[in-house]
Amino acid sequence: MTPEQVLKFTHEQQIELVDLRFLDFPGSWQHCTYPIGELTLDSFEDGFGFDGSSIRGWQAINESDMLIVPVAETAIVDPFFEQKTLAMICDIKDPITRGRYSRDPRSIARKAADHLRTTGIADSAYFGPELEFFVFDKVFYDQGINYAHYGIDSEEGIWRRGKDEPGNLGNQLRPKEGYFPVPPNDRGQNLRSEMVSILQQCGIQIEAHHHEVATGGQGEIDMRYKRLVDMGDAVMLYKYIVKNVAARHGQVATFMPKPLFGDNGTGMHVHFSLWNGDTPLFYGDKYAELSDLGLWAIGGLMKHAGSLLAFTNPTTNSYKRLVPGYEAPVNLIYSMGNRSAFVRIPMYQHNPRTKRLEFRCPDPSCNPYLAFSAILMAVLDGIQNHIDPGPAMDKNLYELTSEEMAKIRTTPPSLEEALQCLKNDHDYLLRGGVFTEDVIHYWIEYKMENEVAALRSRPHPYEFCLYFDV
Repeated sequence: MTPEQVLKFTHEQQIELVDLRFLDFPGSWQHCTYPIGELTLDSFEDGFGFDGSSIRGWQAINESDMLIVPVAETAIVDPFFEQKTLAMICDIKDPITRGRYSRDPRSIARKAADHLRTTGIADSAYFGPELEFFVFDKVFYDQGINYAHYGIDSEEGIWRRGKDEPGNLGNQLRPKEGYFPVPPNDRGQNLRSEMVSILQQCGIQIEAHHHEVATGGQGEIDMRYKRLVDMGDAVMLYKYIVKNVAARHGQVATFMPKPLFGDNGTGMHVHFSLWNGDTPLFYGDKYAELSDLGLWAIGGLMKHAGSLLAFTNPTTNSYKRLVPGYEAPVNLIYSMGNRSAFVRIPMYQHNPRTKRLEFRCPDPSCNPYLAFSAILMAVLDGIQNHIDPGPAMDKNLYELTSEEMAKIRTTPPSLEEALQCLKNDHDYLLRGGVFTEDVIHYWIEYKMENEVAALRSRPHPYEFCLYFDV
């Protein structure tokens, strides 16, 4: 919709309120709600003022004034609010310069899309992330000076199989056996179908949904691919809808990468392709029907793997998932078949229009605008510098000798090491002014202070199992 169409729609549909949403630096949606009379045509240029110093990772208290500017084409009627409310995603601008705010993730994504067009390589980058999530029946957690605990429960969880209690019918899923079972073992079928229905009502095209590998309520809903900024918007709406549908049924959805010990974690495999108009650029006559461009793109992803993960896997918990086993993509290889590979080339169809790369490391704890922008910048560096990814690896990695495995590089084992990689390797992100030195510096500083150091200074519950009797 255009701004004029939005205003006409609010009148025709008797909308009462307008809800304006934006993403903070780490990656959570924020919002503020106004009576519909406050929304005028000028609002789409002038925006609304708010205190940027109260948003995580943003302004200092002495430079707090910011503008939130609604984007008309993102308008939807919120499916959960009781009062009829129009919701719009917003850009953040500096009230003095009226320019894009450098730490606004959506503005960074816009700059990345603009930069792509200036390179002359392609005019569109398409992203198709596969977001996994868990839906639990009960969760509690806390941390204090003398305690730390958490607990998770799900009627579907294997740990409930031996419970002698009313309603336990023994339909729990064994670990690693959650991929594609039918109900009643797949207890989330109707819940996910409701999520799909609302996602489609809100304009997001869905390709499929299914149970995922882990016990305890793991699922996946797959969206049709979109351009970079549009997919960033879609990911945030997706997470919002999944969480609110679960809450409506007295359950809780989480995109935390590794909430359960001993079973598969939650990933966000990102399918990615470059196009010029109607021409797909990754299709060719090389390995796995890739073009030189496609192979160079893999080279860029592999070269910058460490620093990329600082954005695509940005939590300490992300690295509980990125461990060998559990189909974890920790090996810096590419392949048609290996699901433990860093990059996979899907071969379901021999069709130039479906030729894409599947970057398997990311997880849905990431800020999607920053993650997709970083992926694009690494790919562009690979293409512009003709970075050779080396030979593909189609062998079963679990059958390799120790000498063969020793030659394969792996992803960083922790967030701290990924952030160090970002500190040492970020020039490719600065091209075209997409990321800035300030954004890189503050991302590292924020993550180190609020997550890495915070976790490092606290006793871990398992340390009591290991060391209490020393």
